[in-house]
Amino acid sequence: MKRTAILHLIKGAVSMIIISLLLVACNSTKDSKVTNPVLTIGQGQLSVPGGKVWYKVTGTGKGMPVVLLHGGPGASSYYLKSLEDLGNDRQVIRYDQLGAGKSDMITDTTRFTIDHFVKELDSLRAYFGIKKWHVLGHSWGTILAIEYYRAYPEYVASLIFGSACFDIPAYTEHAKQLLKTLPDSLQQAVEKAEAAGNYQDTLYQAAINQFYSLYLVRNATQADLDSGWANFNAELYSYMFGPSEFTVTGTLKNYNSTSYLSQIKVPTLFTVGEFDEVGPEIVKSFADKVPASSYVLIPGSAHMTSLDAKEENLKVVRDFLNSVDSLRIKKIL
Repeated sequence: MKRTAILHLIKGAVSMIIISLLLVACNSTKDSKVTNPVLTIGQGQLSVPGGKVWYKVTGTGKGMPVVLLHGGPGASSYYLKSLEDLGNDRQVIRYDQLGAGKSDMITDTTRFTIDHFVKELDSLRAYFGIKKWHVLGHSWGTILAIEYYRAYPEYVASLIFGSACFDIPAYTEHAKQLLKTLPDSLQQAVEKAEAAGNYQDTLYQAAINQFYSLYLVRNATQADLDSGWANFNAELYSYMFGPSEFTVTGTLKNYNSTSYLSQIKVPTLFTVGEFDEVGPEIVKSFADKVPASSYVLIPGSAHMTSLDAKEENLKVVRDFLNSVDSLRIKKIL
């Protein structure tokens, strides 16, 4: 799709975001006078139960801060690095969840739970002394984001769900449909490997590579891919999700939070890639359940929109966050 067409679609989506924010404005009066501390720019570590998590603070903007929740589980936050460009508007907190990236690598499966990661995230908020922040999650990070909001709604100014995964059984079924676009030999290899539990099979790994090149990430540089996969915790990923994006065997396999979506009361943005493995139509159904939420399809992108469509993804997120902050300022005045 030509860039002019992409920008036209995004411009229309941003208009819908503004309309949606006006509709939910009446639910956001409590945070109109919230002030947050100015955070020290730089990297650091925070002790949490089970180890230490790495974090990085960037940006000098005066808007409400945003925290970035990466996917996986077990991936690092590197692939969300492009969102640090939001720093002209607000401070950005990027961190690696325990067991992933630059945080301590652990194998204690008692820590591999939604509850642990929710409490870990709020420990980070408390450490910085933040009274309210925007929460942006991608993929598995959207599960963490919605569960954090359920536990601590008073600290959340808005939610951004990138490639939301709120119904894992539906996701799994969609992934199986996408598998049918692969050559027959690879489809048969996946069936054989799943039946035998042999996920190191050469053809199964070939199926992973082809599936990922179509539906996970399409346009990233090799340098970004290498950095993004560095320090990936395969044990954590396998325990909670499975051996691949299309074979879901982990503790999240039955996760479904769709019944809670109608209870979200803060401005909410859903984004998804055109060729996203989670399925744009599934994400749209989630957005339809959230009162006055906004939905934006990123053309030409697969799952990792922050790598496949850096500029377009950044613009949509920036415009949404600035719109939320603008409504807040108007309430103060």
